[in-house]
Amino acid sequence: MFVDTVTVHLRAGNGGAGVVAFRRQKGKPRGRPEGGSGGDGGDVIVEADESVATLLRYRRNPHHRAGDGSHGEGDVRHGRRGDDLVLGVPPGTVVRDEDGTVVADLVAPGQSVRLLHGGRGGSGNVALQSKSHRAPGFSEQGEYGSESAFGFEMKLLADAALVGFPNAGKSTLIARVSAARPKIADYPFTTLQPNLGVVAVGDREFVLADIPGLIEGAAEGKGLGHEFLRHVERAMVLVFLLDASSLQTEPVDHQYRVLTAELASHSEALASRPRLVALTKSDLGGEHDVDELARTLGVERVFPISGVTGEGVAELLYAVAELVADTTQRLPEREGYVLHRPVASAFRVEKADGEWKIAGRDALRAVNLDDLTKPEAADLAATRLKKLGVDDALAAAGARPGDDVRIGELVFTYEPEVDPWEDEDDEWEWEDERP
Repeated sequence: MFVDTVTVHLRAGNGGAGVVAFRRQKGKPRGRPEGGSGGDGGDVIVEADESVATLLRYRRNPHHRAGDGSHGEGDVRHGRRGDDLVLGVPPGTVVRDEDGTVVADLVAPGQSVRLLHGGRGGSGNVALQSKSHRAPGFSEQGEYGSESAFGFEMKLLADAALVGFPNAGKSTLIARVSAARPKIADYPFTTLQPNLGVVAVGDREFVLADIPGLIEGAAEGKGLGHEFLRHVERAMVLVFLLDASSLQTEPVDHQYRVLTAELASHSEALASRPRLVALTKSDLGGEHDVDELARTLGVERVFPISGVTGEGVAELLYAVAELVADTTQRLPEREGYVLHRPVASAFRVEKADGEWKIAGRDALRAVNLDDLTKPEAADLAATRLKKLGVDDALAAAGARPGDDVRIGELVFTYEPEVDPWEDEDDEWEWEDERP
């Protein structure tokens, strides 16, 4: 089965928790801290891999998760980092986030993008030592790994693409000139999936794509061809195959106008791609003056061919190889890219449901301690929030003493510190009380 669009649900690994531990020594009932820190969770990475042909595995299993970090241990043993999850996709895959924004276009094998970062491992009490906390009896919890849904869209990478109506002879031609073996039938039939073939012409090679047949209205969603128009976007050269047999009811000039209109409706860039025009099934009757037809279509030349007998095929392939080589020299090599987003703010303050909510990774990290009922742990969390600027942000937003403030699952009462020197009335009263 050929699968070229999927939605996957990804989750980075959780960070391991830090641990509280002390070395026991005679005369020192508590001893010095020796609790190790937890390991970071694994990241989620998507990489272009030429050994991957389709996105079928992600259709069958859309949920994937990176490895979790292990917890810290005593004797200053730190936890192991979780394994990264590396997802292979075919070269030419576009990655979009939940909002539909393109975050990466992976063209060349080996190109990759880090979609999700693993949760940070929590610090053990060794790492939390400070001048004010010589022997901390608390540690940090590990962070949860981030999770999100992403869309993968595969676009075939080909030098030239065959474009034509259903049953125009595209599959017959690519089967004759390459090792590709698409399904071919002797009745009206269209290819249901794109096929790629490597064509050797003299000392040159190029990749030829057989795109499912287009019909009028394909760009608006009619027929099957519109699902594969994205694959034409990657091709440098377009080869229009017009059915010239006496069995075809649509005139060749009408076929050409419909095909060019559908490509232009899908993308204006496609309308300006270098192109060649061939008349297929020349062995099945239908007489055409190719010179007159070329003038009618506004092209330099029209190639009459037969995919069954091979008539005119070699001449067409040499022309395609020449056009591909010329286009390659004129156009810069297509490079993939990764979208670098701006760094998110440390936190944000908002009011909802009668309480103040502090959201943001840094705010969560400030209170991510294992036991906030311990005064020293609560003091450390309060100091972190103050340094982060949360107190000032709450005051600026209009928070009042006694208001509830939520950070994640933690809810506490807002009690700002009062400096008597900041209040002129208090200062005046204090001066009056001096002897």
